Amino acid sequence: MYVRKFLPAIALIFLSLTAFMHLQQRKTLYVIGDSTVKNSSGHGGPGLWGWGTFIGDFFDSTRLQTNNQAMAGRSSRTFFTEGRWENVRTKLQPGDFVIMQFGHNDGSVPDTAKAGNRGTLKGTGNETKELVFADGRTETVHTYGWYIRKFVTDTKAKAAIPIVCSMIPRNMWKDGSTLRASNDFGKWAAEVAKEEGAYFIDLNTITGNKYDGMGPDKVKDFFPGDHTHTNEAGARLNAESIVEGIKNLKDCPLNNYLK
Repeated sequence: MYVRKFLPAIALIFLSLTAFMHLQQRKTLYVIGDSTVKNSSGHGGPGLWGWGTFIGDFFDSTRLQTNNQAMAGRSSRTFFTEGRWENVRTKLQPGDFVIMQFGHNDGSVPDTAKAGNRGTLKGTGNETKELVFADGRTETVHTYGWYIRKFVTDTKAKAAIPIVCSMIPRNMWKDGSTLRASNDFGKWAAEVAKEEGAYFIDLNTITGNKYDGMGPDKVKDFFPGDHTHTNEAGARLNAESIVEGIKNLKDCPLNNYLK
């Protein structure tokens, strides 16, 4: 009699524990980058979006949650120096994923002026530049590849899975084709991914090929304010390119979470 009386309560506790364990087992996809990945601040003008806002639509949310930690205006350097990467790193759990895309804000010569306070050194080596700011603060600036490598190695150290992306192409054209980052940031991102055994998505090429097929008149509709920041349609197109890249990585476990 007593057992029958408490059966509903026991069943409720069991269901609650099952739901809790399911949530605990759900993996997280962290996304880091600049305004082309997350543009909630309206950086570049109103009505602009980054692809990271829509990437979660392609995954089974009962098994994988997405956490877009990208921030407008950030380079690989400032994402690191502002502690944004550390905030992600401390949350990483085994089996989580990190997709990273930087480059749009890394191109300036690093110095203490406003124009250079987010620039990185070119390449993937260990070269450094020491900066001393007016307030006495010092900073050791590294190469673009150094920062990407840091994100990758930290991710792997937490038994999580890093995926490096080359940056999306800007709406810039030459001889009927979009300009690519094949000789700088796209090249360096690929080199670091290969050296560190990380997955790599050549987003620059995947989206660039789509732009070329559409032509400049159609592509300009994705860029209402400038040549870098996309509207919602452009951001969704880039999210689709990310998914295409994931599917091309046949052995990448992130494929298991796609709808």
